[in-house]
Amino acid sequence: MKPNLGKVYLVGAGPGDPELLTLRAVRLLQKADVIVYDNLVSPGVLDFVPPAAERIYAGKRRNEHTLRQEQINSLLVKLAGEGKQVVRLKGGDPFIFGRGGEELQTLAAHGVAFEVVPGVTAASGVSSYAGIPLTHRDYAQCCLFVTGHLKDGTADLDWPSLVRLNQTVVIYMGLGGLPEICRQMMAHGAASNLPIAVVQDGSIVTQKVVTGTLADMPEKVAQAGLKSPCLTIIGEVVKLHEELAWFNPVQSEVAAR
Repeated sequence: MKPNLGKVYLVGAGPGDPELLTLRAVRLLQKADVIVYDNLVSPGVLDFVPPAAERIYAGKRRNEHTLRQEQINSLLVKLAGEGKQVVRLKGGDPFIFGRGGEELQTLAAHGVAFEVVPGVTAASGVSSYAGIPLTHRDYAQCCLFVTGHLKDGTADLDWPSLVRLNQTVVIYMGLGGLPEICRQMMAHGAASNLPIAVVQDGSIVTQKVVTGTLADMPEKVAQAGLKSPCLTIIGEVVKLHEELAWFNPVQSEVAAR
């Protein structure tokens, strides 16, 4: 097999705010031949892409995939085989619920050169912009990241691990399964008044933060009309939101004009 002339850069785009991109990510975006990007990449991030670069949307929403994962894997191999410098751009960090490892396994199997550029994952980026520290000496000595996708509509999470005391639980992609998540956590011993926050569009001007408890959060989220992408934060640290919230989306939008 002839050696591939191209290279794939697996780049984390961060939680939304383009100013959270790494310098390495910006430099690669500016010199890429092709950008293959996901649904969670905010428009501001794509502003760094030069007009001459080809853009390929490979976004995935709940039950709606523009390209299947296998097609994306094959596409990356094909583009690199054509000698192109490819940026595979993913929201957050590509190695945290981003399927980055799966894509790199395919590239490695085909002898394609690649590099990984970490990004600010949603858990840390979104929680920071919501004024919710994930750890705090008084409330949480550990933090657990889980995916909220429920298999075939049933709960398949490790519930006993989610209800332990003195920890923060961050749930990615859990909006659709939120009522079942809250119900299961209470059924496995979590207090009904355990604080919880759901953050929509974290770190950008459309950010919304809804706080409540396991008992009332599903109703509050429904009333607020929240839509994906959302991040769910569960734990006593959520109590600090009102005191520490610093990000004002309205002011940020005005400043950006």
